Amino acid sequence: MVVLCCKCGIQMQLNAANMCIKCLSSEHNITEGLRKRFELKHCPECDSYLQPPRNWIKLQLESKELLAFCLKKLQKDLNSNKVRMVYAEFIWTEPHSKRIKVKLKVQKEIINGVILEQSYVVEYVQREQMCESCTRVQGNPDQWVAAVQLRQNVSHRRTFFYLEQVILKHDAASSAKRIKEVDNGIDFFFSNWSHGARFVEFLRKVSLVRLGSRGDKQLVSHDPKSNNYNYKYTFSVEIAPICREDLICLPQKVAVSLGSLGPLVICTKVSNNIVLLDPFTLRHCFMDADQYWRSSFKSLLTSRELVEYVVLDLDVVNSAEATIGGTKYVLAEAQVARLSDFGKNDTIFSVKTHLGNLLKPGDYALGYDLYAANTNDFELDMYKSRGLVLPDAILVKKSYVERRRKGSKPRFWKLKSLPMEVDDKGEIEKDKKNKDYEEVLWDIEVNPEQWFNLSLAEGEEVPSVPLHEVMAALDLSEEEDGDFHMEE
Repeated sequence: MVVLCCKCGIQMQLNAANMCIKCLSSEHNITEGLRKRFELKHCPECDSYLQPPRNWIKLQLESKELLAFCLKKLQKDLNSNKVRMVYAEFIWTEPHSKRIKVKLKVQKEIINGVILEQSYVVEYVQREQMCESCTRVQGNPDQWVAAVQLRQNVSHRRTFFYLEQVILKHDAASSAKRIKEVDNGIDFFFSNWSHGARFVEFLRKVSLVRLGSRGDKQLVSHDPKSNNYNYKYTFSVEIAPICREDLICLPQKVAVSLGSLGPLVICTKVSNNIVLLDPFTLRHCFMDADQYWRSSFKSLLTSRELVEYVVLDLDVVNSAEATIGGTKYVLAEAQVARLSDFGKNDTIFSVKTHLGNLLKPGDYALGYDLYAANTNDFELDMYKSRGLVLPDAILVKKSYVERRRKGSKPRFWKLKSLPMEVDDKGEIEKDKKNKDYEEVLWDIEVNPEQWFNLSLAEGEEVPSVPLHEVMAALDLSEEEDGDFHMEE
């Protein structure tokens, strides 16, 4: 029903106050009495805000978490004035202005069920105050309470490149005050023991590790008057020296405990357990940390010793197949030749392989050359003495090296990195690290199951490769579990 406003006389829809919105707003200011200015204690070093009484929360500017933090401070004021908030957003301010402005829309019942909505701006002033941990660090930049020394005794850093992505994805090292790259590992420094212990627990969930010492402690200072002791704690964490694509000769006791698996097996996946596959039978098993460290073993050959082969012929064996962790394997007989032999000799090897669904005649494959390898392994010698006949070659994966030689399109993506301190190393060490990093990037491109562990730089897209080259390796019918883990 259209009536005239009792105050200004314009036409309006009938309401209980018999006044238009403009007149209602001039007569009633529902924002009166509401606080429009607050103070926030902000630490400029770690970009965190004080949640009284002593809790500091790390928040980014104009994030939804910061908005929720700001609104929480005025909720009590709104409730006491019987005002309901219906909308809130940031108003842009200069980053160095030390001001955060939030525009609010609020509603309140004023007359006979008439609800009025108005907007107003709340200003939050940042008062700089360093948090306790940053104060200690500023007093002594080298001061730390807990250090996690993560190590792996292998000749490459591939595992650490993958693990770095998992740490970034889950923000597991956000409380680290300092991160330093060292030979065979990374050191993480924390301001208190609980942060270090929590990070160690995270590592145990995503990787195959063991704790060398449960927080060895060293006395730093002692106050005899208050009887307070200050210690520094060190966690020594060792990653199993087993990596994806490694060839392993299982010790006899281990092979028997796994149902006479192997003895020659390939590691197909590493997370908080390892997956071992017999490439000649497609039998496989999972080993967790407890199983591995009870009777640990090392790799017979690693990915640095892979040799390139050309597939001359391939026949699938009875369509025997297995699906492990979403990846399908099919048993086949193949005839292969080393790429280095082409034009020099006619050496051809007949081998059994688990890659029957991925390879076809003319393809390239990477594998271990046991025909010419000079292995010095006690367990393998024991098996040989009992009549074990080694295959001439064991194929591990399809090779895209030929495509790389022809040149591939440039990458329009890059991985995030932890803010690590890196010691000046020789050119040889840098070249080895860069080579390992390039291998990791290429492995990510051709292995779609790795995409879920990536932490790409902002604005970057997931790397893409031709689907026909990678989809054959995936089985999308299996459901993934909800646990986070590292696949390497």
